[in-house]
Amino acid sequence: MAMKTFRCSARHGYAVEVSPFLPNRFACATSQYYGIAGCGTLLVLEQRESDVGLIKSFDWNDGLFDVTWSENNEHVLVTGAGDGSLQLWDTANPQGPLQVKKEHTREVYSVDWSQTRAETLLVSGSWDHTAKVWDPERLQCLCTLRGHEGVIYSTIWSPHIPGCIASASGDGTLRVWDTKSAACRLAIPGHKGEILTCDWCKYDQNVLVTGSVDCSLCVWDLRNVRQPVSQLLGHTYAIRRVKFSPFHQTVLASCSYDFTVRFWDFSKPEPLLETLEHHSEFVCGLDFNLHIPNQVVDCSWDETVKIYSPPRLADAQPSAP
Repeated sequence: MAMKTFRCSARHGYAVEVSPFLPNRFACATSQYYGIAGCGTLLVLEQRESDVGLIKSFDWNDGLFDVTWSENNEHVLVTGAGDGSLQLWDTANPQGPLQVKKEHTREVYSVDWSQTRAETLLVSGSWDHTAKVWDPERLQCLCTLRGHEGVIYSTIWSPHIPGCIASASGDGTLRVWDTKSAACRLAIPGHKGEILTCDWCKYDQNVLVTGSVDCSLCVWDLRNVRQPVSQLLGHTYAIRRVKFSPFHQTVLASCSYDFTVRFWDFSKPEPLLETLEHHSEFVCGLDFNLHIPNQVVDCSWDETVKIYSPPRLADAQPSAP
């Protein structure tokens, strides 16, 4: 399996996301000293024929824990930082962030740009137990979502339903929110331990997946949340991030503190498709390339970003759009 690697010396990768506009461009949010102290760097990278090149790097005076691309401007990104602030960056402006807003009182661990055409909104999730919805043009907070009793690790917009967010928390619940009324519509006690990550299925508006420190992934159908549709076991330490495939309805990827990236198809009797062990530290960031089927990018605390196409993913049949 061909693999391209970018080394980010003295920077530990927390999140990586492929551009929605440019197939070979992606961004990585990193921190010094494993995010415990020091500053952070946003890396804008480009996949080339034989390697990965650095397009731009932006420094911030605290660790950067997540990154999201604008859905309507190919140059714009937002990051979330350890000092409770959000930064709006423009790759065409090398001077620094266009805007900074600090309304969270603890680390911002999650940022996500809405994908439905009906709206242009941003959501952030914080260790202060709140999620905030923002107008990204002015970086103005529109509402605050309160209800979690623990740290919020993940906040993700539904790709199908306008104004709908899922959040995963250290309180062991997955919550679904209506941002128009700032109300929690559903709270699912999904795991025995903290839930570090969640994602929406790209083909079914009722299906979500969660990943937890209990080492399990649970697939949920919101129409019946008494028990998960599927429970995926195999990781040996906490699952840090999970992503549904944009090309296969029942395929997803997860990365973990067990140094592995795993690929699953929960429609199969033996759901684990592949386990990759190409990192020597926690694997924290993961994304599918929307433009290149079966291509994946990840980042780790071992100071590397890797791009590859897992062989077993190519065997899966794409879902009809």
